[in-house]
Amino acid sequence: MSAQPKPTSGRSDGLLMAREGLLEVRTMHGGDLDTVAAIEQAIYPFPWSRGNFADSLTAGYDSWLFEAGQRTVGYAIVMWLPDEVHLLNLSVAAELQGCGFGRAMLRWLMADSERRGAPGMLLEVRPSNQRAIALYHSLGFHRIGIRKRYYPSWNHSREDAWVLRREFGDE
Repeated sequence: MSAQPKPTSGRSDGLLMAREGLLEVRTMHGGDLDTVAAIEQAIYPFPWSRGNFADSLTAGYDSWLFEAGQRTVGYAIVMWLPDEVHLLNLSVAAELQGCGFGRAMLRWLMADSERRGAPGMLLEVRPSNQRAIALYHSLGFHRIGIRKRYYPSWNHSREDAWVLRREFGDE
């Protein structure tokens, strides 16, 4: 699976395969915010708000929508830093989780980032999110630190975040 070059205009930013079929990748826009926010609300106990997504678009972060036909499979938000990219959000619709879409999406994001010159990717993940951690480790991410009390949690407490990083070109 390889990333397709990102066109400067038009609907399709690339195509990729997941176990369940062909995915189209395109830039997220304001008209997608209700759909993305609804998926986010359905899959996380402490979801991003619609406003968080709108702010990401306004800030100019790479905001991607992954679709199969007319169906939104998932989305990702990536912030570019001087020496890497920071994956802020990678999510797959609840009913489509476990079908290989998250892996396909992350592979596309890594290939696109590397193609565009990033030397690596950074992300945070809840230690309790073992499914995500397994995915990240399988694709070469390694824990480099902990952000104490980073995420909201139940009973007004906070959960640490594991900071993971993957260098590109180290396969």
